[in-house]
Amino acid sequence: MLYLKNVSLKYKIPLRVTVLVSVTAFVLASTLVYRGIEDLRSNLIANADRMGRVIADTLVQPMLHDDVWRSLEIINTPFRIQEYQAPDRGAEYILILNAANKVYVATQPERFPMLSDPVDIEPRYTEILKALPDLRKPVPTVVEPYQSDNLLLLIPIQSDGMRLGTLVMSYPKSPFTSRFYSLTQGAILTTLLVIIVLLPLGMYWGRKMAAPLLQLSDAMRNITPNLPEPGEIILEESNDEIGQLGKAFKGMLAGLKEKEQLQQQVISSNRLAAIGRLTAGIAHEINNPLGGMLNAISTYKRHGTQDALTLKTLSILERGLIQIKETVAALLVEAKSKSRPFDRNDVEDIRTLIQPDVKAKHINFTGEIDIAGIRSLPSTLVRQVIINLLLNAVQATQEHGQVRLDIHSDNDNLVIDVANSGSHIPQGKIAYLFEPFTSLNETGRGLGLWVIYQIVQQLDGQVSVQSVPDETRFVVQLPLQRDNHHE
Repeated sequence: MLYLKNVSLKYKIPLRVTVLVSVTAFVLASTLVYRGIEDLRSNLIANADRMGRVIADTLVQPMLHDDVWRSLEIINTPFRIQEYQAPDRGAEYILILNAANKVYVATQPERFPMLSDPVDIEPRYTEILKALPDLRKPVPTVVEPYQSDNLLLLIPIQSDGMRLGTLVMSYPKSPFTSRFYSLTQGAILTTLLVIIVLLPLGMYWGRKMAAPLLQLSDAMRNITPNLPEPGEIILEESNDEIGQLGKAFKGMLAGLKEKEQLQQQVISSNRLAAIGRLTAGIAHEINNPLGGMLNAISTYKRHGTQDALTLKTLSILERGLIQIKETVAALLVEAKSKSRPFDRNDVEDIRTLIQPDVKAKHINFTGEIDIAGIRSLPSTLVRQVIINLLLNAVQATQEHGQVRLDIHSDNDNLVIDVANSGSHIPQGKIAYLFEPFTSLNETGRGLGLWVIYQIVQQLDGQVSVQSVPDETRFVVQLPLQRDNHHE
């Protein structure tokens, strides 16, 4: 039993179904055999009773006149009939006892001589004589002596309420035995046929019954530290108890998955917030020497040598330092970088800046721009977001790939949608994309997306990533206020 307790339901249910089918077939076969023997016995007793009553009624007059020969002729008549009708089912002998329970006549006179005591001939008659029928009972008495091969039927011979004698009809049990063997053989064959037919069906339905439980068990075993996706869990849908259990399990898994995602978001947010605080301190330290260098350039331009080459070099340095200052300002969450509003000219400048990278890889660069009436977003920060997104997209795209830039307004947001046909980003890496020094290619430094995240956070916006095979999309939403005047 301990061994069966540890057996899988995959085998336990079919095994139990098999045992149930076998036991049921055995019980049915045994019932049929028993019923067949009982029917045979009942039919024999009923036929013997009818014949015995006729013989008993016919013997009344001969016994009243003590006509032995007539009585003998009457009890021998059934044996002459049996020669033509089922001799194997007839009586073995018929015996008539007188009122003193002595032999009056018998079909086997050499075995039961006249006026002999049957007890002296066969001791079992002691038991038989004790079972002599009551004259008040309308049914015959059936006696089966202990360890006897015969069944005896006792019918009283009476006239005017007086017992003249007893008719004893002895039937062998051999027909019962042969009938038993015949029925048993048929029952065994029927049982085997039933088992052959029902056993495969039982095995099939047993496996069908076990399948939902096995699926649920496998799903529970897959609950590891890394929770499976809801689509990876396959459970049978139904309204029975197992189906409801599967639905409850899926609901629990969805809740755990949502909790896991929320925990990852909290961890990522805390990590980015800590990094943001660190970079804010660094940015403050960088701004001080930047301000000094810009002041020095401005002073030199006003009071220094005014030759063309020097002024051109100083202008390049000044623009570079201003770009560094504005980029560093984007890293300061509390900083409010002031610049002119973002407009279509900024988009054209961005196209010009990334054109060399696009041509170098023969990329099909397309876009759709609709920013009419937008005035509230600072151009420096928005330009930085778009440039970083496009540079990342170009780096991730193979030669002759595709990069698309869509900029439009959506309700109260400016939506920047950059898509590329580059490599697919696994789901597990998306949560870490906006951390510093996290790069998806060997040439990047891993700061572009981090800068984008800092700028978007500063502008109270949102950034999301969707990646499937052959397409990766970065979508930035920046809240804005519309101007009633169009360009």
